[in-house]
Amino acid sequence: MKVLVVGSGGREHALAWKLLQSPNIDRVFCIPGNGGTATMPNCQNVSLSIDDFEGMLRFAQVQGVGFTIVGPELPLALGIVDYFQAAEALIFGPTKEGAQIEASKSWAKQLMLEANIPTAASATFNNLESAQAYVHEQGAPIVIKADGLASGKGVTVAMEIDEAIAALDRIFSGQFGSAGETVVIEEFMTGQEVSVLAITDGKTIRPLIPAQDHKRLGDGDTGPNTGGMGAYAPAPIATPELMAKVQTQVLEPAIAALSARGIDYRGCLYAGLMVTPEGEPKVVEFNCRFGDPETQAVLPLLDDNLDDLLLACVEGRLDSFAPLQWKNQASVCVVTAADGYPDKVEVGQFVTGIGKAEDIGAFVFQSGTKLKNNALVTNGGRVLGVTALGDDIRKAITNVYSAVNFIAYDGIYYRKDIASKAIN
Repeated sequence: MKVLVVGSGGREHALAWKLLQSPNIDRVFCIPGNGGTATMPNCQNVSLSIDDFEGMLRFAQVQGVGFTIVGPELPLALGIVDYFQAAEALIFGPTKEGAQIEASKSWAKQLMLEANIPTAASATFNNLESAQAYVHEQGAPIVIKADGLASGKGVTVAMEIDEAIAALDRIFSGQFGSAGETVVIEEFMTGQEVSVLAITDGKTIRPLIPAQDHKRLGDGDTGPNTGGMGAYAPAPIATPELMAKVQTQVLEPAIAALSARGIDYRGCLYAGLMVTPEGEPKVVEFNCRFGDPETQAVLPLLDDNLDDLLLACVEGRLDSFAPLQWKNQASVCVVTAADGYPDKVEVGQFVTGIGKAEDIGAFVFQSGTKLKNNALVTNGGRVLGVTALGDDIRKAITNVYSAVNFIAYDGIYYRKDIASKAIN
């Protein structure tokens, strides 16, 4: 079977890599892909835009693609699944209506309220003055979120009033375009965050192994929020007892609430959770797709064929799928970024050392890269996701940083403390 993967990041490289391990898959196409997917055996990049639904569908039909997997949130929010389904083409991901769970934080908040899903108290605003007045009334710390899609950069955890007001000014001044026309302001929650990527056919929902992302740019969770600087799995804080609560208090109510709205949600439902000091899960946000970089940490631990699992969701038969099989190991992914990330970055820097990192057992999932005259160069803010396994988290940390040490390009930056919370 041939499979089409939509997207260009490390998540999509990891999806393509995992799919090609299946005996059922002989070719993967990536639209548009990156330098890593361009050089992977039996994988081919296709130069189309991720919002060119007509071009992608036509390509899939001409090539005889068995089914399509959508990586990023933007094409889901724009309705790629609806477009493919209208042509009876199999595709993994929620419809445009279902993707609102990520595309509009206020929509998601309303859904959580209806379903009695535990989450932070919040208020929604569409003008600067009333939002500022609310912040002064509530005080700090407080969380400011652009309502729409902002590539993981639309959230400010403000520890001071001035910081919150500045965040509101940036959003309402148009920094995130239409994504910032509405703002959600939330209470500040304390605890540790956990990412639970779950797959669903609209009726049954199953969590993958829990991971922990590192959103902040700097060591010790300092600096601005980013798209994610690294992840590890399994996250020890996500105990079996906690995961049972997540299943009954978060995942199942979310799918039931979506269904009650007439939404047949088939795809990945990613619950970003805060585990309170009392050990209770609260939803920070929902995403309508696999996480990045969590996917790069989770998929190397999966012992099942990914295509079998995702097709069971698309075809509505997840309830009959056997319990998921996982390696009895730990996984750590360290993101290497370009100088200046998450703001303006230089591109076109030559990347070396990937082969040496892979020689010692690491998986190097490429994100912001491209081939230029057969040489690999940087082409974005987050450049690579270097992943390594170990018999425990401590060993996986040692292995991944040994691999990262081989990677070089001008301006390379990465956090030195990924997964340290798991061992401290």
